[in-house]
Amino acid sequence: MRKQLRKAWESRSPRERRVITILGMILSAGLYLGLVSSADRARTRLRSNLPQLRVQAEEFEQQAAEYERIKVTPSPPPLSGDLHALAQTQADILGLSHALNGIDALGDDQVQVTFKAVPFADWLKWTVAMQLQRVRFEKGRIEALPEPGIVTVTGTFVRATTE
Repeated sequence: MRKQLRKAWESRSPRERRVITILGMILSAGLYLGLVSSADRARTRLRSNLPQLRVQAEEFEQQAAEYERIKVTPSPPPLSGDLHALAQTQADILGLSHALNGIDALGDDQVQVTFKAVPFADWLKWTVAMQLQRVRFEKGRIEALPEPGIVTVTGTFVRATTE
């Protein structure tokens, strides 16, 4: 193949060789400038994103440290006692007794709770308070009422069992 290229090159007149050489140099310079320009635009774009990426990396590191801290923290044992009373107490503490429509025991470690016309954010706070007591929301139904942010909730809550 090399011999064929050499033969084709030598078969050209000196003027054609010069024109081909110049065109090759122009093409090479154009490609080089295109690549440099593209790399410069990418570098500029990356440089403008760098502060945001550093902030995200720092947040990630903080979350990873928090995860490691939480992972080694032993879980509190599940509280014993009446789950019905615990649900009522948490509703009283958060001022949701007026919206609490009923608490029905479905077993020792399970209750069905019904809230009527409760602010969704307040119900979430109550659910988090229950989770802190190792009682999790298992299933339920949440219906939005015509008033913005107000919902009716019927849910089943289950106490975590010791493993």
